Amino acid sequence: MFRAAIWSGIVGACLQVVLVFLVWRAVYGTRTEVADVDHANAITYAILGVLASIVFQPFVFDTLYGRLRTGAIAFDVMRPISAVPSALAQQVGASLAQLPAVLCALVIGLAIGAIEPPGTVASALAFAASLALGFTIVLILNFTVGLVGFWTLEVGGAFLIYRMLAQFSSGALIPLWFMPGGLRTALELLPFSAQVFTPLSIYLDRSPGVHTLQAIGGQLIWIVVLAALAALVWRRAVRRLVIFGG
Repeated sequence: MFRAAIWSGIVGACLQVVLVFLVWRAVYGTRTEVADVDHANAITYAILGVLASIVFQPFVFDTLYGRLRTGAIAFDVMRPISAVPSALAQQVGASLAQLPAVLCALVIGLAIGAIEPPGTVASALAFAASLALGFTIVLILNFTVGLVGFWTLEVGGAFLIYRMLAQFSSGALIPLWFMPGGLRTALELLPFSAQVFTPLSIYLDRSPGVHTLQAIGGQLIWIVVLAALAALVWRRAVRRLVIFGG
């Protein structure tokens, strides 16, 4: 079962890369630029956006959901080690499980010439740091949304709404470069853009500088703000927990 899931994930990821490459190449046609965005950069962004989505958004909430429904969450709360690290570790593990599919898809993308190298070495290093920060933001947001189960005992609907909002607002589906001016400004003010759009913009940047540090600084600010919010929601969630028995 697990072997079949891994192979299906690999095949699915590779197919996504090929299809996205063909679609974006068809969109550009004979044009070299659209909205001042070079076709090679746009295709690279689209491919990397797909791969980032596979790793970043597995939306692991089944374990937390199940423990809330059965009451096993009570034992997690009573243990000396907080349940928060355990929940976050499960999300990290789920993301790591996607790496074989992503690596195979990455090889396919490079083989068909769909992925351009990073703008500069500095861009590559900044991209790696920004990607890690983006992943941290994803972890915190996923965990926070999962806490809705303390109030509703059902988080499927909340995650469905969150998933659609995150994929659109993060620029994973459509780069924010192509959004209308007002909408792009609004989306860049949300934490979702710091998940995917910021790292990929840094990857393609040929002239990293102060603006690159500012973008990374913005991600750090979001991590602090969202971590504080998650801690607040967690404390309120635990207060709602009622444990029967001795």
